[in-house]
Amino acid sequence: MQFILIAALFSVSVSIALKLYRQYGLNIVHLLTLNYLTASVLCFLWFKPSFNVAQLEHSWWLIGALAILLPSIFWCLDRALHHAGLIKTEVAQRLSVVLTILVSSLIYQEQFSALKIFGIVLGVVAVLIMLIGQGGAKSSQSMAAWLSILSVWVGYALIDLLFKYTSGLGLQFAMSLNAIFICSALLCLAVALFQSQVLTSKTLLAGMLLGVLNFANIAFYLYAHRQLSDSPALVFASMNILVVCFGILAAVLIFKEQLNRSRVVGGMLAIIAVLILMQAM
Repeated sequence: MQFILIAALFSVSVSIALKLYRQYGLNIVHLLTLNYLTASVLCFLWFKPSFNVAQLEHSWWLIGALAILLPSIFWCLDRALHHAGLIKTEVAQRLSVVLTILVSSLIYQEQFSALKIFGIVLGVVAVLIMLIGQGGAKSSQSMAAWLSILSVWVGYALIDLLFKYTSGLGLQFAMSLNAIFICSALLCLAVALFQSQVLTSKTLLAGMLLGVLNFANIAFYLYAHRQLSDSPALVFASMNILVVCFGILAAVLIFKEQLNRSRVVGGMLAIIAVLILMQAM
């Protein structure tokens, strides 16, 4: 269980770092470039993937799609943290699993049990409550919060589905992940060069730290699955619940976010939905 705890802490640390970096005015494109450069190096050193050129050529479109999606959704995550806050963003990110389960069940024609349907509905309701909770804000801020939360929710589900598809093609996970990180880094670097903004030493260190946190989250989550290989549903539920709980604590203690009704109810429903989906699995 310690690997799940560590993975959850690193996951929330990524969001905390992004929110703090914005407060210091650091360039998000530079941060993303360094994040993926660092993550790609760590992925290569840690997992030691063996690159199969034939497999990569066969799935170039999938690698390319994920290489574009990852930094794009990371950018959306940064926007959501700014406009909607840490609590709502973490709940939306974690409940993307609801869309993943729904779509994958439809694609692979899995049977919908009453428990799975209830968990999916409850998860959607939790996200809607979070969105409705923005109603008191100014119209422009409210719309920005709505769009950013929805993009995080849908975006992470799409990424998860594409990663599942790469596994279905028989691609080695470490190889495909490393290739995606490298392509994402090159894409972000091209955008950064187009911006022609000077890279500061502060941004350099911050981006590398973000890459370490991002990669550590993935690595320890994989270790948790290996440690509890007979209980994947337990790993799934524990990770999502811990991230929501840690996110709420960080939001209140570090960023002084108010625990209003929509955040409390949405957070509680998110945890219940995850527990129900764990049972359905």
